[in-house]
Amino acid sequence: MSTLYIRLLPKTEAERFDELDQLGCAYALVADGGSIQSEGASRLSDLRPLIAQSERVTLLLAASDVTLLRIRVPPLSPARLRAALPNMLEEKLMSDPAECVIVAGVTADGLRTVAVIQRTWLERLVQFFTALGARHLSAVPAQLCVPYQPGVVSVVMLEHATDLELVIRLNEQEGIGIAVLPDQATSALQDTLQTLCAVVPLAPVALYLTASSVPACQSLLDDGEHDRITLFPDNWLRWVSAARGVTLNLMSGLGVAGGSGLNWRPWRWTIGLVIITLLVNVTALNVDWLRMKREAGQLQGSMIRAYKAAYPKETAIIDPIVQIRQKIAAGQRASGQAAADDFTSLLAAFSDAWNSVMQGGQSLAIAGIEYRDRGLLIKLKPDAKPPLEQIKAALAQRQLSLSQQNADVWQIRSSK
Repeated sequence: MSTLYIRLLPKTEAERFDELDQLGCAYALVADGGSIQSEGASRLSDLRPLIAQSERVTLLLAASDVTLLRIRVPPLSPARLRAALPNMLEEKLMSDPAECVIVAGVTADGLRTVAVIQRTWLERLVQFFTALGARHLSAVPAQLCVPYQPGVVSVVMLEHATDLELVIRLNEQEGIGIAVLPDQATSALQDTLQTLCAVVPLAPVALYLTASSVPACQSLLDDGEHDRITLFPDNWLRWVSAARGVTLNLMSGLGVAGGSGLNWRPWRWTIGLVIITLLVNVTALNVDWLRMKREAGQLQGSMIRAYKAAYPKETAIIDPIVQIRQKIAAGQRASGQAAADDFTSLLAAFSDAWNSVMQGGQSLAIAGIEYRDRGLLIKLKPDAKPPLEQIKAALAQRQLSLSQQNADVWQIRSSK
């Protein structure tokens, strides 16, 4: 899994450009094992292919843009701590806490490290790098990515056009960023060393700078009394090694910790196939429904035409099947034939089914018979236990149905 580390310039440098894609930044593409595959400096617009192919993108935010504070906090749940931090830091910040992203780090020596950055700047970075195709985006303070040695202040000198920036790691949990604006380009190194000595007056200093600047800076140190400053050539291996141990991710303050979450790229063909399958099935279902609706309309029309042909004087046709059954039943009654749901037909069929099952036994099990709503209500005696399933089967053979209203009452209806 490759990770692309991008060391951003301070926000003040970015404001000189109309668009962020013109901003030049140092970068390093690191393999999963920690080896650097490629490194250099380029405009952000030229990094689009690298950003798109990297599994993770880690932004090293300029030290001057991120404020690290050490405060004592009571034991609170993560949700309550997030709600309480703005009020706890209100007196320590020059800007409104509502305009800042505040993220709490680890606790050490009874104090908790808290990182603060301007919300609009971080949101702008997120939108920009997401548009470039960044996945699993994270952002860490650059001052915590400087190599740390116990008892030594680690400092990296970064060159930005005509300006310089000092990234200072005071200890394991604290660090600051200072922009150096020299009066003349020839005195830039000297002004930077003077600023460094003013910020760190006593402690030994490990100063990291580009290999090309080491001889000139060493010459200035030899001319002055700066024995406590030791020079080292800067390289990406140190940055990457320190950045991997940083757990303070400022993206979590925006609710996007870890970037865009699940990497959907490996699943894009599967998701596309599922969507196409759903579309095909939905289309087929709709076509089948339309076909069945058309057939139902044709069948309904043919039934209405047949009904009108048989009964031309009928004007109100709502349900031709029900109405023609009523007409047939009425005709049968007029000719002296009994309908299937008449009292005599139901009673005769029930009596025949009962006798075929009971065979003369339990003849006194029936307490009463009523004819109601074109059906028979058979009331059984409390101690009667006729074989229900056998009677149901016998009734079914005679096109009758049996339903129990309760344990002692049966309802018999015609199933024709």
